[in-house]
Amino acid sequence: MMFKKRSVSQTAESSKKSSVLAADPCTIVIFGASGDLSRRKLIPALYGLAAQNCLARRFAIIGFARTPMTDEAFQESAIDSVKKFADANLAQQEDACKEFVGALAYVAGEYHRAEAFEKLKRRLEDLDRTHKLNGNRLFYLATPPDVYPLIIEQLEKAGLAKHSNGKSWVRIIIEKPYGRDLASAKKLNQTVLKVFDESQVYRIDHYLGKDTVQNLLVLRFGNGIFEPLWNRNYVDHVQITAAETLGVEQRAAFYETAGATRDMIQSHVLQLTSLVAMEPPAAFDATAVRNEKIKVLQSIRPFTEESIKTDIVRGQYGPGSAPGDSSLLVGYRKEPGVAKDSTTETFVAARLHIDNWRWAGVPFYLRTGKRLPSRVSEIAIQFRSAPHLVFRGQGLSGNTLVLNVQPDERISISFHAKLPGQEMKLKPVTMDFSYQKEFGAGERSAYATLLNDCMRGDATLFDRADGVEAAWALVNPILDWFQKHKPKFPNYAAGTWGPHEADELLERDGRHWRKP
Repeated sequence: MMFKKRSVSQTAESSKKSSVLAADPCTIVIFGASGDLSRRKLIPALYGLAAQNCLARRFAIIGFARTPMTDEAFQESAIDSVKKFADANLAQQEDACKEFVGALAYVAGEYHRAEAFEKLKRRLEDLDRTHKLNGNRLFYLATPPDVYPLIIEQLEKAGLAKHSNGKSWVRIIIEKPYGRDLASAKKLNQTVLKVFDESQVYRIDHYLGKDTVQNLLVLRFGNGIFEPLWNRNYVDHVQITAAETLGVEQRAAFYETAGATRDMIQSHVLQLTSLVAMEPPAAFDATAVRNEKIKVLQSIRPFTEESIKTDIVRGQYGPGSAPGDSSLLVGYRKEPGVAKDSTTETFVAARLHIDNWRWAGVPFYLRTGKRLPSRVSEIAIQFRSAPHLVFRGQGLSGNTLVLNVQPDERISISFHAKLPGQEMKLKPVTMDFSYQKEFGAGERSAYATLLNDCMRGDATLFDRADGVEAAWALVNPILDWFQKHKPKFPNYAAGTWGPHEADELLERDGRHWRKP
């Protein structure tokens, strides 16, 4: 596959707004290529990388799934995906799209059949010879989690898990959920690491590919004014919110076995927590960054039965309505595919304590839920109030630094300023940095960023085996407690910010949730 290079002027203009790094020549194999993740996220992301010269000049993409399909049918499906889900400006480039889909091939087969993987092996070897891809291969597991062990076993049997020449690379991306508890996560790690080396394994969390999440590290460690304040002496508390307006949609089969704790807290929310709280790494590389993240997870005070009662709130949405819309939203138990007496939580709020020198005494409040009033993921650092209040009676609060992860990526900080006039009257104001206003429309999706990182061998934004297990070790006692104690659901209306106990969680500490 030969993809046309942009002109020098186009590349120069692009470099003003984003970093452009091309990956090695390789073949990308997407297992589960006929599924929703591939159609909505992976194919559009790979097309975006190709259109922006972030793939090598030579590459190939193989879709693998149970669904019978020809190369041509897979290519037609890819064109439809690009038109519907890729960046609008890039999707309009018909010549680029035509060249991209020319690099797509398809292999149909059952995941448990060795002959299907032998067929895949022959196709890989043909593409290597034809396009001179140097034997480099990236396997992406976009299948249901119960298929992961089958695929890994068959890759080993077919001799596709490693190269013996010492020059070519083989890497594998594994989607969340990575296990459903500590025991299953350990078992999956054992299965994976029996076949692949840890350096080959990329456990993906697409949240970490978002620019605002990465910019959190830049904000702290690339600017001298923030890091000195990033500790218990100046920070009152931290809030992390991951809110969705949607209900369970068509995911009931998955969600009924997962719930908000497994789906969001164990992965996305704890990942954000570790990035907020980590110590400065010795260097910005995978080993140093992930070493500091694991230290945070290991420093979080373990949950006991007593602390779960006071520090954890769970909820499930009932009937309600979205703000500004009087139409009725059904409760979770009325959603298609959900059990009529389901005890699956659709909301979780938690108070964490990080027992180390930097964060001792600073609570971290986390919340995530479905059918909330707005779709927003944000990190709010609430600083302490001034030690001596000169302007008494003005109702001054501490300054807040907010990093909005989605949908509108931005960073803002609040402070107080004097209103015009002779009277000393103060008003809170905000300094705001918007990615879209500063750099224009986003050029790359989170999946594109992480795919490019993997193809370049940069594992900084991916999870390590010990990190996955540390997160599950924290969550496991909560899941066990949920299993033992039957909740009174539903306990919040769709379109509200969760059960009132979530507000009381902060109010007992003299604090309150931010209104995004």
